[in-house]
Amino acid sequence: MLYKHSVNLHLATRSFSESSDKGWFRSLFVHKVDARKDAHSNLLSKKETSNLYKIQFHNVKPECLEAYNSLEAEVQNKLHQDQDYPCEVVGSWNTWYGEQDQAVHLWRYRGGYPALTECLKKLNINKEYLEFRKERAKMLISRRNQLLLEFSFWNEPLPRPGPNIYEMRTYHLKPGTMIEWGNRWARAIKYRQENNEAVGGFFSQIGDLYVVHHLWAYENLQSRENTRNSAWLKEGWDVNVYYTVPLIRSMESRIMIPTKSSPLQ
Repeated sequence: MLYKHSVNLHLATRSFSESSDKGWFRSLFVHKVDARKDAHSNLLSKKETSNLYKIQFHNVKPECLEAYNSLEAEVQNKLHQDQDYPCEVVGSWNTWYGEQDQAVHLWRYRGGYPALTECLKKLNINKEYLEFRKERAKMLISRRNQLLLEFSFWNEPLPRPGPNIYEMRTYHLKPGTMIEWGNRWARAIKYRQENNEAVGGFFSQIGDLYVVHHLWAYENLQSRENTRNSAWLKEGWDVNVYYTVPLIRSMESRIMIPTKSSPLQ
Protein backbone atom coordinates (compact mmCIF):
# COMPACT_ATOMS: atom_id res chain seq x y z
CA MET A 1 0.00 0.00 0.00
CA LEU A 2 2.87 2.38 0.86
CA TYR A 3 4.57 1.61 -2.47
CA LYS A 4 1.32 2.21 -4.39
CA HIS A 5 0.79 5.50 -2.57
CA SER A 6 4.35 6.60 -3.43
CA VAL A 7 3.83 5.74 -7.12
CA ASN A 8 0.55 7.69 -7.26
CA LEU A 9 2.16 10.65 -5.54
CA HIS A 10 5.07 10.53 -8.00
CA LEU A 11 2.68 10.41 -10.99
CA ALA A 12 0.61 13.28 -9.63
CA THR A 13 3.73 15.38 -9.04
CA ARG A 14 5.02 14.56 -12.51
CA SER A 15 1.66 15.41 -14.07
CA PHE A 16 1.51 18.73 -12.21
CA SER A 17 5.07 19.53 -13.27
CA GLU A 18 4.37 18.75 -16.93
CA SER A 19 1.17 20.79 -16.79
CA SER A 20 3.04 23.72 -15.27
CA ASP A 21 5.77 23.45 -17.88
CA LYS A 22 3.20 23.42 -20.68
CA GLY A 23 1.36 26.34 -19.13
CA TRP A 24 4.61 28.31 -18.84
CA PHE A 25 5.58 27.46 -22.44
CA ARG A 26 2.13 28.32 -23.77
CA SER A 27 2.11 31.65 -21.94
CA LEU A 28 5.03 32.80 -24.10
CA PHE A 29 2.79 32.75 -27.18
CA VAL A 30 -0.64 33.74 -25.87
CA HIS A 31 -1.53 37.32 -26.75
CA LYS A 32 -2.31 39.29 -23.61
CA VAL A 33 -4.11 42.59 -23.22
CA ASP A 34 -3.11 44.74 -20.28
CA ALA A 35 -5.79 45.85 -17.85
CA ARG A 36 -7.07 49.35 -18.62
CA LYS A 37 -8.10 52.00 -16.13
CA ASP A 38 -10.34 54.04 -18.44
CA ALA A 39 -13.48 53.47 -20.52
CA HIS A 40 -12.78 52.15 -24.00
CA SER A 41 -14.83 55.06 -25.39
CA ASN A 42 -12.15 57.44 -24.07
CA LEU A 43 -9.26 55.30 -25.25
CA LEU A 44 -10.50 54.57 -28.78
CA SER A 45 -12.48 57.63 -29.93
CA LYS A 46 -11.14 60.80 -31.52
CA LYS A 47 -9.99 63.38 -28.98
CA GLU A 48 -9.90 66.30 -31.41
CA THR A 49 -13.64 66.08 -32.16
CA SER A 50 -16.74 65.55 -30.09
CA ASN A 51 -18.78 63.94 -32.84
CA LEU A 52 -21.57 61.57 -31.92
CA TYR A 53 -23.16 59.38 -34.57
CA LYS A 54 -26.59 57.78 -34.77
CA ILE A 55 -27.33 54.89 -37.08
CA GLN A 56 -30.92 53.98 -37.91
CA PHE A 57 -32.20 50.72 -39.38
CA HIS A 58 -35.73 51.00 -40.78
CA ASN A 59 -37.51 47.94 -42.14
CA VAL A 60 -40.00 49.28 -44.66
CA LYS A 61 -43.15 47.73 -46.10
CA PRO A 62 -42.08 46.56 -49.58
CA GLU A 63 -44.83 48.47 -51.36
CA CYS A 64 -43.85 51.69 -49.54
CA LEU A 65 -40.09 51.82 -50.12
CA GLU A 66 -40.15 54.33 -52.97
CA ALA A 67 -42.54 56.69 -51.15
CA TYR A 68 -40.50 56.26 -47.95
CA ASN A 69 -37.26 57.25 -49.72
CA SER A 70 -38.88 60.39 -51.14
CA LEU A 71 -40.35 61.43 -47.81
CA GLU A 72 -37.14 60.74 -45.92
CA ALA A 73 -35.06 62.70 -48.44
CA GLU A 74 -37.30 65.73 -48.12
CA VAL A 75 -37.00 65.84 -44.34
CA GLN A 76 -33.28 65.01 -44.30
CA ASN A 77 -32.49 67.88 -46.65
CA LYS A 78 -34.38 70.36 -44.47
CA LEU A 79 -32.63 69.25 -41.29
CA HIS A 80 -29.25 68.96 -42.99
CA GLN A 81 -29.40 72.52 -44.33
CA ASP A 82 -31.02 74.18 -41.31
CA GLN A 83 -28.31 75.73 -39.14
CA ASP A 84 -30.63 75.67 -36.11
CA TYR A 85 -30.29 71.89 -35.93
CA PRO A 86 -26.79 70.67 -34.91
CA CYS A 87 -27.05 67.48 -36.98
CA GLU A 88 -26.20 66.38 -40.50
CA VAL A 89 -26.92 63.29 -42.50
CA VAL A 90 -23.72 61.43 -43.38
CA GLY A 91 -25.30 58.83 -45.63
CA SER A 92 -28.54 57.06 -46.50
CA TRP A 93 -28.85 53.72 -48.20
CA ASN A 94 -31.20 50.92 -49.15
CA THR A 95 -29.92 47.42 -48.46
CA TRP A 96 -29.27 45.51 -51.67
CA TYR A 97 -27.94 42.26 -50.19
CA GLY A 98 -28.81 41.50 -46.57
CA GLU A 99 -32.14 42.41 -45.01
CA GLN A 100 -34.43 43.37 -47.87
CA ASP A 101 -36.56 46.53 -48.01
CA GLN A 102 -34.37 48.12 -45.37
CA ALA A 103 -33.21 51.72 -45.13
CA VAL A 104 -30.04 52.66 -43.25
CA HIS A 105 -29.28 56.23 -42.18
CA LEU A 106 -26.12 57.57 -40.55
CA TRP A 107 -26.29 60.95 -38.75
CA ARG A 108 -23.54 63.08 -37.24
CA TYR A 109 -24.04 65.35 -34.21
CA ARG A 110 -21.18 67.83 -33.97
CA GLY A 111 -21.00 68.58 -30.26
CA GLY A 112 -21.77 65.12 -28.89
CA TYR A 113 -24.59 64.39 -26.47
CA PRO A 114 -25.52 68.07 -25.86
CA ALA A 115 -26.03 68.50 -29.63
CA LEU A 116 -28.19 65.37 -29.75
CA THR A 117 -30.31 66.59 -26.82
CA GLU A 118 -30.73 70.05 -28.37
CA CYS A 119 -31.78 68.54 -31.67
CA LEU A 120 -34.35 66.22 -30.09
CA LYS A 121 -35.89 69.05 -28.06
CA LYS A 122 -36.35 71.16 -31.17
CA LEU A 123 -37.76 68.29 -33.21
CA ASN A 124 -40.31 67.43 -30.53
CA ILE A 125 -41.92 70.87 -30.93
CA ASN A 126 -41.57 71.01 -34.72
CA LYS A 127 -45.10 70.40 -36.06
CA GLU A 128 -43.89 69.65 -39.56
CA TYR A 129 -41.48 67.01 -38.27
CA LEU A 130 -44.12 65.44 -36.03
CA GLU A 131 -46.42 65.11 -39.04
CA PHE A 132 -43.58 63.50 -40.98
CA ARG A 133 -43.11 60.92 -38.24
CA LYS A 134 -46.79 60.02 -38.31
CA GLU A 135 -46.70 59.58 -42.07
CA ARG A 136 -43.46 57.59 -41.92
CA ALA A 137 -44.85 55.27 -39.24
CA LYS A 138 -47.49 54.05 -41.70
CA MET A 139 -44.71 52.78 -43.97
CA LEU A 140 -42.58 50.96 -41.41
CA ILE A 141 -42.56 47.39 -40.13
CA SER A 142 -39.92 48.01 -37.46
CA ARG A 143 -37.03 50.31 -36.62
CA ARG A 144 -34.04 50.42 -34.30
CA ASN A 145 -31.04 52.66 -33.73
CA GLN A 146 -27.68 52.92 -32.00
CA LEU A 147 -25.49 55.76 -30.82
CA LEU A 148 -21.90 55.42 -31.99
CA LEU A 149 -18.45 56.92 -31.63
CA GLU A 150 -15.86 56.83 -34.40
CA PHE A 151 -12.53 55.07 -33.99
CA SER A 152 -9.62 57.50 -33.75
CA PHE A 153 -7.62 55.71 -36.47
CA TRP A 154 -10.38 55.61 -39.11
CA ASN A 155 -11.15 58.22 -41.75
CA GLU A 156 -13.94 60.65 -40.91
CA PRO A 157 -16.77 59.89 -43.36
CA LEU A 158 -16.95 62.73 -45.86
CA PRO A 159 -19.18 63.23 -48.92
CA ARG A 160 -17.90 61.44 -52.01
CA PRO A 161 -19.04 61.24 -55.62
CA GLY A 162 -20.43 58.07 -57.11
CA PRO A 163 -21.52 55.78 -58.32
CA ASN A 164 -20.46 53.40 -55.54
CA ILE A 165 -21.85 50.49 -53.65
CA TYR A 166 -21.27 50.41 -49.90
CA GLU A 167 -20.60 47.52 -47.59
CA MET A 168 -21.35 47.74 -43.89
CA ARG A 169 -19.62 44.96 -42.02
CA THR A 170 -21.04 44.63 -38.51
CA TYR A 171 -19.16 42.72 -35.81
CA HIS A 172 -20.67 41.69 -32.49
CA LEU A 173 -17.66 41.32 -30.20
CA LYS A 174 -17.21 39.38 -26.99
CA PRO A 175 -17.59 41.71 -23.97
CA GLY A 176 -14.24 43.05 -22.83
CA THR A 177 -12.48 42.78 -26.20
CA MET A 178 -13.05 46.24 -27.69
CA ILE A 179 -9.61 47.55 -26.69
CA GLU A 180 -7.83 44.62 -28.33
CA TRP A 181 -9.98 45.05 -31.45
CA GLY A 182 -9.01 48.71 -31.61
CA ASN A 183 -5.32 47.99 -31.08
CA ARG A 184 -5.30 45.45 -33.91
CA TRP A 185 -7.28 47.55 -36.39
CA ALA A 186 -5.17 50.64 -35.67
CA ARG A 187 -2.35 48.70 -37.33
CA ALA A 188 -4.47 46.91 -39.93
CA ILE A 189 -6.31 49.88 -41.47
CA LYS A 190 -3.21 50.78 -43.49
CA TYR A 191 -3.73 47.61 -45.54
CA ARG A 192 -7.17 48.82 -46.67
CA GLN A 193 -6.51 52.35 -47.93
CA GLU A 194 -5.06 51.89 -51.43
CA ASN A 195 -8.35 52.14 -53.33
CA ASN A 196 -9.88 54.78 -51.04
CA GLU A 197 -12.35 52.13 -49.89
CA ALA A 198 -12.30 52.95 -46.16
CA VAL A 199 -15.22 55.28 -45.34
CA GLY A 200 -15.62 55.08 -41.56
CA GLY A 201 -15.31 52.88 -38.48
CA PHE A 202 -17.60 53.10 -35.44
CA PHE A 203 -18.35 51.36 -32.16
CA SER A 204 -21.59 51.42 -30.20
CA GLN A 205 -22.24 53.39 -27.04
CA ILE A 206 -26.00 52.99 -26.62
CA GLY A 207 -28.15 50.21 -28.07
CA ASP A 208 -26.55 46.84 -28.75
CA LEU A 209 -23.19 47.03 -27.01
CA TYR A 210 -19.78 45.77 -28.15
CA VAL A 211 -20.86 46.27 -31.75
CA VAL A 212 -18.48 47.56 -34.43
CA HIS A 213 -19.48 48.89 -37.85
CA HIS A 214 -16.93 49.20 -40.65
CA LEU A 215 -18.15 51.10 -43.72
CA TRP A 216 -16.47 50.54 -47.10
CA ALA A 217 -17.07 51.93 -50.61
CA TYR A 218 -16.44 50.08 -53.88
CA GLU A 219 -17.16 50.75 -57.54
CA ASN A 220 -19.01 47.42 -57.84
CA LEU A 221 -19.06 43.88 -56.46
CA GLN A 222 -16.10 42.80 -58.61
CA SER A 223 -14.07 45.75 -57.35
CA ARG A 224 -14.97 44.70 -53.81
CA GLU A 225 -13.68 41.17 -54.43
CA ASN A 226 -10.46 42.39 -56.04
CA THR A 227 -9.76 44.89 -53.25
CA ARG A 228 -10.39 42.38 -50.49
CA ASN A 229 -8.25 39.73 -52.19
CA SER A 230 -5.36 42.16 -52.62
CA ALA A 231 -5.26 42.73 -48.85
CA TRP A 232 -4.24 39.10 -48.38
CA LEU A 233 -1.14 39.68 -50.50
CA LYS A 234 0.19 42.25 -48.02
CA GLU A 235 2.40 41.04 -45.23
CA GLY A 236 0.70 41.55 -41.88
CA TRP A 237 -2.95 41.41 -42.95
CA ASP A 238 -3.14 37.71 -42.12
CA VAL A 239 -1.85 38.45 -38.60
CA ASN A 240 -4.67 40.94 -38.03
CA VAL A 241 -7.26 38.40 -39.11
CA TYR A 242 -5.67 35.70 -36.94
CA TYR A 243 -5.92 37.81 -33.77
CA THR A 244 -9.29 39.51 -34.36
CA VAL A 245 -11.40 36.53 -35.44
CA PRO A 246 -11.41 35.01 -31.90
CA LEU A 247 -12.83 38.30 -30.55
CA ILE A 248 -16.01 38.00 -32.65
CA ARG A 249 -19.29 36.45 -31.48
CA SER A 250 -21.05 36.99 -34.81
CA MET A 251 -20.74 39.16 -37.92
CA GLU A 252 -22.90 40.43 -40.76
CA SER A 253 -22.33 42.03 -44.15
CA ARG A 254 -24.76 44.41 -45.87
CA ILE A 255 -24.31 45.60 -49.44
CA MET A 256 -26.09 48.94 -49.76
CA ILE A 257 -27.04 51.35 -52.53
CA PRO A 258 -27.03 55.07 -51.66
CA THR A 259 -30.29 56.97 -52.02
CA LYS A 260 -30.40 59.92 -54.41
CA SER A 261 -30.07 62.45 -51.59
CA SER A 262 -27.21 60.72 -49.74
CA PRO A 263 -23.99 62.77 -49.37
CA LEU A 264 -22.12 59.49 -49.79
CA GLN A 265 -22.76 58.46 -53.39
